[in-house]
Amino acid sequence: MSNFLPKSVRNLIEELSKLPGIGPKSAQRLAIYLLHSPAMRLKIFGESILNLKEDVVFCTCCWNIAENNPCSICSSLERDKGIICVVENILDVVAIEKTSEFNGHYHVLHGALSPIDGIGPDQLKFVELFDRIENNSEIKEIILATNPSLEGEATALYIQKHIRDSKVSVTRIARGLPVGGDLEYADEVTLSRALKGRSPF
Repeated sequence: MSNFLPKSVRNLIEELSKLPGIGPKSAQRLAIYLLHSPAMRLKIFGESILNLKEDVVFCTCCWNIAENNPCSICSSLERDKGIICVVENILDVVAIEKTSEFNGHYHVLHGALSPIDGIGPDQLKFVELFDRIENNSEIKEIILATNPSLEGEATALYIQKHIRDSKVSVTRIARGLPVGGDLEYADEVTLSRALKGRSPF
C-alpha cells in the first residue's frame, strides 16, 4: 500500500480488504468513494456498522438473526411448526423466503462441516438442532437444505445419521438443472440427480 496516502485512508483500505470478496484494488476504490461521499452519508454508514451488533440478536430457537428473540418467524402463529428447514447460513433463509414457497420454520447451522478448515460439529449448531427435535413433539419433518457441495453433503449425512432413530421424517431438497441451463453443459452428477428427482409435469 502506498505510504503517501494519509494514515486514516490506509487504515480504511486495510480494513475493507479484510472483507470477503474485497481485494486490495476494490478496497482502494471503496475508500476513495467514501472519501468523496457527503459527511452525512458517512455518518449514517458508520452508525449502521456500529449498530449492527447492538440492534441485532440471534434467535435462540432457530439461530437466525433478528431484532427480537424469538424471531418473527419462530413467533409467528401462521407458520407450520412441524417442519424445520435446516440451512447452512443466514442468507440461505433469505433465499428460501424469497420463493414464498416455504411456510415452516428454520434452523441455521452457521456453516458446514469442513475438517480441512477446522470446522467440526462443535463449531456448528448441531446440539441445538438435536435438542430441538428431541424436546418438541410437534416437529414432523426435517428438510435438509445444505449446499450441494462436499461439505454440504457431509453435513446433511451427519444430521441424518443422528436423527434417523427419531420419529421425524428426513427429506433433502431436490437438486437439478438451473432455469435457462443447457443439458450439454451440465455435469454427470447434476444430470443424474435431476433424473432421480424428476416429478410429474
